Amino acid sequence: MEDKILESIAYILPAAVTGLVAYYMFNGFINNKNSEKKLELLAQQRKEALPIKLQACERLMLFCDRINPVKMLMRVPPISSDTDDYLQLLIANIDQEFEHNLVQQIYISEDTWTAIYAAKNAVTNKLRQVAENATSANDLRENVLIDYSKTLPPTETAIDFIKNEVRKLL
Repeated sequence: MEDKILESIAYILPAAVTGLVAYYMFNGFINNKNSEKKLELLAQQRKEALPIKLQACERLMLFCDRINPVKMLMRVPPISSDTDDYLQLLIANIDQEFEHNLVQQIYISEDTWTAIYAAKNAVTNKLRQVAENATSANDLRENVLIDYSKTLPPTETAIDFIKNEVRKLL
């Protein structure tokens, strides 16, 4: 009887060890394949998202260029000599551009979006500030152009953030 038990153990023990080794090997193999598939999917998603993110950066770069005070004043002539009318036209132009590009924020980093939003607000506030001392629409234009000939527009800072974002993507 003892011989049969020992003989059974002699057969069962190697089979159990072989089974455990096979289990761990197949388990490791399956886990490795799963992680490879996850990496492939992630790489595919990034590959598909890259053109969309780059397009968002392009649009936001264009937005910053369009709200650059110097360029905007050249592009948007006064509708009358009234300072307030011209100020409202400029601010409406900025707001319209901003609303048109608002959704692009989901494709860029929060820091870049904050810089763009701050640039928009800085330009708007500067226009309002200069308009307080302007006597006419043309005076407003001249004062803003003189002001920004001395300093860098805030849109340039936002453009730098966008460029850094693109460098990270590429």
